[in-house]
Amino acid sequence: MAFDFTSILDRSGKDSIATDGLGIAPGAPEPPASGFDAIPMWIADMSFPVAPCIIEAIQARLEHPCFGYFSPSEAYTQAIISWQRRQHGLLDLAPEHIGYENGVLGGVVSTVLAAAAPGDTVLIHSPTYIGFTRSLENAGFHIELSPLVKDEQGVFRMDFDDMEARLANTHAHVAVLCSPYNPIGRVWEREELERAMEIYARHDCIVVSDEIWSDVVRPGVVHIPTQQVSEDARRRTVALYAPNKSFNIAGLVSGYHIIYDEALRDRVVARSTKSHYNAMNMLSMHALIGAYSDEGAAWVAELNRVLAAHADRARAFFGEHAPTIDISAPQGTYMLWLDAGEWCKERGCSLDELLAAGWRVGVGWQDGRPFHGPSHIRMNLALPEARLEEALHRLADHVFDV
Repeated sequence: MAFDFTSILDRSGKDSIATDGLGIAPGAPEPPASGFDAIPMWIADMSFPVAPCIIEAIQARLEHPCFGYFSPSEAYTQAIISWQRRQHGLLDLAPEHIGYENGVLGGVVSTVLAAAAPGDTVLIHSPTYIGFTRSLENAGFHIELSPLVKDEQGVFRMDFDDMEARLANTHAHVAVLCSPYNPIGRVWEREELERAMEIYARHDCIVVSDEIWSDVVRPGVVHIPTQQVSEDARRRTVALYAPNKSFNIAGLVSGYHIIYDEALRDRVVARSTKSHYNAMNMLSMHALIGAYSDEGAAWVAELNRVLAAHADRARAFFGEHAPTIDISAPQGTYMLWLDAGEWCKERGCSLDELLAAGWRVGVGWQDGRPFHGPSHIRMNLALPEARLEEALHRLADHVFDV
């Protein structure tokens, strides 16, 4: 490999919720029993060293000893335009279509507030990213969940009839779409997005498309930007991106929107700027410029090959040691979505007991119930192969083969 995806990092005491938040942070696993170290496999960040191009970009800026007020540079905007052209085929993206967001969730809330009032309904699919539900409920919105359903091949799909009915019944005019989909790892096909956007158009919905995972897809799988499926989708969609998931720089706080429609853009920007807190960090700007480079593209391509191998290994493990745990083959993200309902039923145990059995031996997988998965576990595979193998070894010895 050209890049380092094998070094085992001790993240303790280094500003890491993944390790230092065990037993403390909301939704965190409990710390392991004596004799086991923690293997963080819950919160969605990676245990890999950051791409060298990011470190170099930040270090280069640190050589100048002044960090006063600033405006986003032309290099920042051009880095986004070049990245989106290369990675996702956006050929007509212009600087005026791009705006900073202080994280994707901030952009979700700003957009929904620009399109609806607290107390109104927002349509989201289920299972869903916990950040959507928490942030929107905190902002006073009612969430209407449209469950994803499995087809004959076990692939999660949108239930278009259910979406249509819920939009009609609730009169919702805002929808949040996650693409690629966290937590189940689906990368939507063009036909799926086209049909969803036709439904949203019939119900006059503004669509917030969270595409923060757009770069983290399995080799051979293609992410389709929601705004590109039709002219109407381009007009009514606010797409949200960030390098945070792709490059593991969430701690630097960075995000941006792409909004083509001028009137919609004016409304969203007016809402997001009212607090005067939606302002870029200087070092996050330089981190993005470093990430969205030729070297960054090569790093992400190698990352995706590593993650695909990890997903294959984990699925094979569960197929051997716990075959009744149902796993959807992830096409994107680095999360594995496990349905342990049948396994727990066979053994007369609860999901809490299964989770705790893993936690006791340091396997820090995550309770899926806050994501609306009633018998589910979310498992982060973005860690060195040696740590993944150790986690699977512990599950085999202390959880499944006992």
